[in-house]
Amino acid sequence: MKREARRAERKWRKSKLTVHRQMFKEQQRMYSYAIKKARTLHFSNLILQNKNDPKFLFKTIDTLTKGDFQRSSMTASDATCESFADHFRSKINAIRSSLLTQVDFDFNESIALYLSEETLESFVLVDAVALGRVFSQLKPTTCLLDPIPSSLLKTYYDSFEPELLNIVNYSLQTGVFPSAFKTAVVRPLLKKSNLDPNNLNNYRPVSNLPFLSKMIEKIVLIQLNEFLNENSIFEQYQSGFRTNHSTETALVKIVNDIRCNLDCQKLSVLVLLDLTAAFDTVDHNILLCRLRGLGISGTVLKWFYSYLTDRRFYVSMDTCSSKVFDINCGVPQGSILGPLLFNLYMLPLGDIIRRHGVCFHSYADDTQLYIAVSPDDEESVNVLLNCILDIKSWMAENFLQLNQDKTQVLVIGSEDKREFVLSKLKKL
Repeated sequence: MKREARRAERKWRKSKLTVHRQMFKEQQRMYSYAIKKARTLHFSNLILQNKNDPKFLFKTIDTLTKGDFQRSSMTASDATCESFADHFRSKINAIRSSLLTQVDFDFNESIALYLSEETLESFVLVDAVALGRVFSQLKPTTCLLDPIPSSLLKTYYDSFEPELLNIVNYSLQTGVFPSAFKTAVVRPLLKKSNLDPNNLNNYRPVSNLPFLSKMIEKIVLIQLNEFLNENSIFEQYQSGFRTNHSTETALVKIVNDIRCNLDCQKLSVLVLLDLTAAFDTVDHNILLCRLRGLGISGTVLKWFYSYLTDRRFYVSMDTCSSKVFDINCGVPQGSILGPLLFNLYMLPLGDIIRRHGVCFHSYADDTQLYIAVSPDDEESVNVLLNCILDIKSWMAENFLQLNQDKTQVLVIGSEDKREFVLSKLKKL
């Protein structure tokens, strides 16, 4: 159809006749329509075939709606990379410093958690079959620190299998995570297309780690998940980064509870808590104590200490880069273990909320609190307020900062009764 349109165009330009111009326009219109129809059909089929894969659907939607706008439009230079590195470091340092001055807390109390009767003292060494299965599941993402492209390594995996098996099992056996895998390459990406690209606050740091580090992490993740599931340690109302849980399951639970409240002629007060740079401010000492309280000990605890400490990063833009800086807090972004470690770090929060009798559901660092309120029930609102005050105190003690600008309060129910409840919630 494109060839036909080009042929009609050449004929019109040669003859200059109106009839030939109309024929060219018609051919061009038909071609454009066919392209649009084919594209629509392609993505419709793609979405239909993957309707049960939320991760794929979100990625497809992002591709269609966002395009490639997130690439930094700032001129790449070593000085720019240094500025980004200083900005990202100072932001985390400022958060932690402000939290230290807010609360005079008892460290032992802040890390308190129930002790598990079962323990995980050592890892199970893997064989070639298990390693090959894990290796085949890893996406071939390549980091600047990788000596060869990950796709090439996966193609010739059989040639490297004995060496890779030795690296993994030596790490599991000794409780030492290789230092070469502890450096992250950070790229600054613009958060939204309509933000000022010259303002450093409008960028988020996207971390990329060596490919082989993820291979070891995946092996550890499998064994740690097995221990946590066997001992029912996971938070029941945490849907982030868990098998058979998703944003969809979290939404279904919350929406269903709110609809039940409406059926009972009650209002629902929904508080959407948002944290600032939550993954980056995690305190390593508290996290390690949390792991110990969950039954992690021996070589396994030693491995996690090695995994978390002595980490570094540098900012890279095109061929330019900053100096290498130390990382003293946070779970590694871009890692396989990071999200699970964050979920374990947040475990005590569920018990704090339950003590107040408030319903909640979490997805990673986003927590939704909601409670049923009768139109003239002031006590329930006070319960919610006290719950939020306790949450703020616990978060400060654990170096987590609530983002006041993004935390929202919604009252769902009868229009004529909302104002009464909202007036009671001004303290929020």
